[in-house]
Amino acid sequence: MSKLSHYDNAGRAQMVDVSGKPVTQREAEATAFVELSTAVLAALPKNPKGNPLEVARFAGMQAAKRTAELIPMCHPLPLSFVDVATELQSNGVLVRATVSTSGPTGVEMEAMVAASVAALTIYDMCKALDKGIAIREVLLQRKSGGKSGDYRRA
Repeated sequence: MSKLSHYDNAGRAQMVDVSGKPVTQREAEATAFVELSTAVLAALPKNPKGNPLEVARFAGMQAAKRTAELIPMCHPLPLSFVDVATELQSNGVLVRATVSTSGPTGVEMEAMVAASVAALTIYDMCKALDKGIAIREVLLQRKSGGKSGDYRRA
């Protein structure tokens, strides 16, 4: 069994030393689902705070760039691309975040933080209509690059 990489031999949490790892092209995609009532879905275009989906896109992009400030063992990375897209569905909004970099470590956390913060922003902008909004299924969908290779959720 492989060991968790964020712990030293004494069991203390540590940031992984990536200084010796090769720089490779890396990309990750994550999703989050915001479950909304039909009334909230119908009200989305008329939100007095602005378009929640557009504000969520920008919030997700900003969040990806600040991941290392939020997750203690994440490395600050020069992100070469961040995109957050939203898709209306019959019972809510699917948020999809894609992040890429050329670096010594992956961007899975940046993609998941982007999707999560975008989902939270939709909640924030719509909570006046319904406190029962649910954020579900924050998932890594795929990642590429690095020593561990490619991953795609089945």
